[in-house]
Amino acid sequence: MKPHNYNNQYKNGGLIVPHSLVFREDHTFTIAQFTDLHWKDNGILDQTTRRLMEDILDAEQPDLVVFTGDVIYTGDVAPDDPICEDPLGALREAVHSVEIRGIPWAIVFGNHDTESIITREDLIHAVLEYPHTVAQRGPVEVSGEGNYRLSIQDAAGQSKFNLYFFDSGAYSPVPHIDGYDWIRSDQIEWYKKESLQIRDTSAERPLPALAFFHIPLPEYQEVWDSKTCYGHFYEASVCSSRVNSGLFAAMLEMGDIVGTFVGHDHINDYWGELHGIRLCYGRASGYNTYGKEGFQRGARMIRLREDERSFETWLRLADGTVITQQPEHIPGT
Repeated sequence: MKPHNYNNQYKNGGLIVPHSLVFREDHTFTIAQFTDLHWKDNGILDQTTRRLMEDILDAEQPDLVVFTGDVIYTGDVAPDDPICEDPLGALREAVHSVEIRGIPWAIVFGNHDTESIITREDLIHAVLEYPHTVAQRGPVEVSGEGNYRLSIQDAAGQSKFNLYFFDSGAYSPVPHIDGYDWIRSDQIEWYKKESLQIRDTSAERPLPALAFFHIPLPEYQEVWDSKTCYGHFYEASVCSSRVNSGLFAAMLEMGDIVGTFVGHDHINDYWGELHGIRLCYGRASGYNTYGKEGFQRGARMIRLREDERSFETWLRLADGTVITQQPEHIPGT
């Protein structure tokens, strides 16, 4: 197994200090996105998810793993399919394959992670106890838990790329608005302040960045309807919030985000570019949830290159297949 290029995490006065994320000697940095594991009871389906993760980690040797929500499943289910009774145990099992390999990992929460039994605050505190996590709680005055930024550095310690993580919430907080939550205005203001800080320390323009969250933005529907996309759209529609809170516009204004990565819609895996930002779905990774016959579980891989404002992406599936060219979708054809 090739060594990972990062510094060890340590604790300082009880506060966890994250790993330094560093480009490899060949100036690349590889991220594995696992999404919608829906880990529940460590049963047969969860063990199948574990095997998928282990195979992908061993084949791809990523420098970072990002879990984009619904890592565990705490929602109400059918009477013959009991609820997860030990969410912290489910979390432990869900991240075990990454932890035991010593790979840094980040996380954002989805709508099913804290539907019952456990709160987001409890869950983020549990996450921060793991030796190899790079997740952060983020500012407590900002909505949600786990809004944070990570920097990827070159060998000299100079920041070259940034990663933003947003808590996209669970369900609408407004009684007369059905559906899912949205990234709130204070989260967007936090992001803009972070981005401006980067701009102040950059030579000419903000460092390039990616953003990770669980629930897709309304613009994911727009990009499929109006632009050439690559991949599959098997859901009835994009399951975004019915409220557009303006995160995409803020990203355009800040000029740093070159790609976003979400989960939530288990049988969508497409990506498309809208106004210079690539909107990407992951590939659902967990078996303890719905899917589509013939649509294998897997992971989305992301490769960054030092001093480039772009990224490569591909899918690795459960049977080992690597998909570098997804089917083209042209609106209206």
